[in-house]
Amino acid sequence: MDRRSLIKHAGIAGVLAAGVAPAVHAQAAIRWRLASSFPKSLDTIYGGAEVFAAKVKAMSGGKFEISTHAAGELMPAFGVVDGVQQGTVEVAHTAPYYFFGKDECFALGCAIPFGLNSRQMTAWMYEGNGLKLMREFYARYNMISFPAGNTGAQMGGWYRKEIKNVDDVKGLKFRVGGFAGKVMERLGAVPQNIPGGEIYQALEKGTLDAAEWVGPYDDQKLGFNKVAPFYYYPGWWEGGPQLDVFINQKAFDSLSAENKAIIETAATEALVVMQARYDARNPAALKQLVGGGSKLRPFPADVMNAAFKASLELYEELNQKNEMWKKIYADYSKFRADQNLWFRFTEATFDRFMQSQKL
Repeated sequence: MDRRSLIKHAGIAGVLAAGVAPAVHAQAAIRWRLASSFPKSLDTIYGGAEVFAAKVKAMSGGKFEISTHAAGELMPAFGVVDGVQQGTVEVAHTAPYYFFGKDECFALGCAIPFGLNSRQMTAWMYEGNGLKLMREFYARYNMISFPAGNTGAQMGGWYRKEIKNVDDVKGLKFRVGGFAGKVMERLGAVPQNIPGGEIYQALEKGTLDAAEWVGPYDDQKLGFNKVAPFYYYPGWWEGGPQLDVFINQKAFDSLSAENKAIIETAATEALVVMQARYDARNPAALKQLVGGGSKLRPFPADVMNAAFKASLELYEELNQKNEMWKKIYADYSKFRADQNLWFRFTEATFDRFMQSQKL
């Protein structure tokens, strides 16, 4: 009896009993590289890439491994989109708004001044049109996106001098991430977008007058409190900035359905874990900073109002010149209006009451 006849008549149990092994096509191991825009020292934001990669490996039983590389190891912090687009690496983990210079729409996938908070951003992505619209845009760069982190609302940064009114912003050499620089420029500041690992030296040398990063936990690690005394809030330009993993489209398309599902699930875990870490670690760090002499200040009302007005003017100008921006922002802004109406009666009211109590 030949092999085919044996399998047909005996079935798999008979084949095994007869000592004839059926043909098995083992899935080949997959090895990818991930380029991060962040230094390893920041275990929260760089850690998002590590959470993502670890989950991919665990869920695949070690058959799908992604090595993570800090900014500068494989490419510069702001070179990761080019790296994915060109296929130099399969994956990047980054803040999309870093790349607004390529197209302003990148900012909408991360954070814009006076935009969505983190919960609202997640809702727009998964239950609104956010993911669909942003993926349509990112397809122009030969990549697909997956939400993979959020810092929550950020602080407004560190300043060498006190900001008493909007006039104090004029001439301020300010490191600010992403799209906020366009608004600060309208207020008279001189924005500079430099990677996190290079901020301290610039602030220490006086190349910068002020700088923002994320919040107390990261800022304390980076040592900004040692070179600038005033710590302002809130980071009105980053109410809920989302981090993404960008994956080269061809590389993603080559994956099995199972591995595609693993990628999506691992990215979602990174999304949840990153914000949980920031929310858990920021309070103690803020207490330590203030206890160490940092001067905590709210932005003056005229700064907030001027920034809000300038932001809306900028968005309207972009509506006139960038068709993709107009399409995405129309959906984004409607979602934002509905969310703020809802949060006004629930989250905001509850939070204001709780924050007024002695706990």
